[in-house]
Amino acid sequence: MKSFLLLLFTWWHRQSWGTMVTTWLYGEPVGEDEFGNRYYRTKGGKIDKAVGFERRWVVFSGYAEGSTIPPSWHGWMHHTVDTPPTQQNYTPRAWQKPHRPNPTGTPAAIRPSGSTLAAGRRPKATGDYKAWTPER
Repeated sequence: MKSFLLLLFTWWHRQSWGTMVTTWLYGEPVGEDEFGNRYYRTKGGKIDKAVGFERRWVVFSGYAEGSTIPPSWHGWMHHTVDTPPTQQNYTPRAWQKPHRPNPTGTPAAIRPSGSTLAAGRRPKATGDYKAWTPER
């Protein structure tokens, strides 16, 4: 029952009702990544006249966060490469790092010195700042 209600009333958890219907009617599965996200395109790679290329989309396995798309699928999603990673021998580059969720708004967020939320006290002004006052 909970899954049905989430599907019906939320867009940020997996997929919305509209995405599910669109995927069922017009989608063709392309593959799945290591996070369980499933990737789709228009059936037969049909070109959408409204945008000029085939539509591609992802159905997330949990919370819909765009940064969970791995680099291998990112290129395909953004039409940088035409063949999805499932149809080619993709090997990640040394500089590609595993996904880390965005910590903004959480206790793990980065708080540099000088931030009002940083631990401890904010450092005093050093005197190199002059406040603006309007001329009269």
